[in-house]
Amino acid sequence: MLSRNRMLIRSLVSSSVPCTRNFSGTAPPPRQVLKTGDTLRQTRIFTNEDVTEYSKASHDSNPLHFDSEFARNAGFEDRLVHGMLVAALFPRIIASHFPGAVYVSQSLHYKSPVYIGDAVVGEVQATNIRENKSRYIVKFLTRCFKNDKLLVIDGEAVAILPNLAAEKVNVVD
Repeated sequence: MLSRNRMLIRSLVSSSVPCTRNFSGTAPPPRQVLKTGDTLRQTRIFTNEDVTEYSKASHDSNPLHFDSEFARNAGFEDRLVHGMLVAALFPRIIASHFPGAVYVSQSLHYKSPVYIGDAVVGEVQATNIRENKSRYIVKFLTRCFKNDKLLVIDGEAVAILPNLAAEKVNVVD
């Protein structure tokens, strides 16, 4: 079994992964250091599957999320994405740039509904950075927009970051 796994790894590495080397003088680009005023963004389109999976995890089966007619009778255009699911963009953005970040608090103000299929841009902006025992306590202004301009959520978050060197970690939707 072990030798078969080794052979599989060798074939994958040799056939599909190009080899890259760092030569002296060609170091990888420096990481950005987070400063007050810096803004980080990510876009996400919320799907029916996202709403279903979130409902299973949260046990929130409000018909506003599953029944179009019920949602329209309540004054909405169609089924809603859970507000907390949309707000989950904030810790996702922070953790994708600062692995090991610890989310401490979040305030939220819901301004406008998000519907299944909406593209939402989440952004966090550093408003205060304080060093504390070789870690950093960072306060962020948090906002989500749909259609590039309509504010749907705003608030503030506080996170403890292990460092201020922002990484760009691949995020899988």
